[in-house]
Amino acid sequence: MLKVEGLKVRYGMIEAIKGISFEVHDGEIVTLIGANGAGKTTTMHAISDLVPAAEGSIQLDGVELTKVPGHKIVGMGLAQVPEGRRVFAQQTVEENLILGSYLRKDQGAIAQDMEEVFQIFPRLGERRSQAAGTLSGGEQQMLAMGRALMAKPSILLLDEPSMGLSPLLVSEIFQIIEDINQRGTTILLVEQNAKRALAIASRAYVLETGRITLQGTGMELANDERVKKAYLGG
Repeated sequence: MLKVEGLKVRYGMIEAIKGISFEVHDGEIVTLIGANGAGKTTTMHAISDLVPAAEGSIQLDGVELTKVPGHKIVGMGLAQVPEGRRVFAQQTVEENLILGSYLRKDQGAIAQDMEEVFQIFPRLGERRSQAAGTLSGGEQQMLAMGRALMAKPSILLLDEPSMGLSPLLVSEIFQIIEDINQRGTTILLVEQNAKRALAIASRAYVLETGRITLQGTGMELANDERVKKAYLGG
């Protein structure tokens, strides 16, 4: 579904991403793990055209994304939930969700999908008329995910969804990620909580200073001594 080959990203003279290649197949949860500054978010931003790729190829279902403007990528079936949630604080929960569907014209299906979002995130249904800025951190994360789902993506990019959340909420968010995947959405997950990410991942890649240094199934990397030592506290 998503194929990245030889991707390089530069900020001025600094090469942040140094020629990485990876794939995400239909129906998978694939995770990128790595330390702060490894290039995980930059990779996500390059896929969504929030930062330009200096070199390399990014293909979604065989279509080259490096030649597509960012605002059109969402309409092709790729949505990103940014690090830090970034909900529209003054708008209600329902208005945030409607904004997520701004490219769609099928009003009946939009209303149906909103009800499905409320099934996945019951707390959002309870707070549908509440201003997003008054929600808790965990609820805002749910809203950011729900807003992205309203675009009806075939692949969802999640950037640090557990950041700043309590352990109880982290468990809930990871259960929801699995639920979204089981409902038919492919997921590319960037996550510092390597243990939780590897536990749900079909496959995983380790990113270190702009390079992929290890890859394998989630279970293989969770059991790899190098990964245990660097990321799992083992």
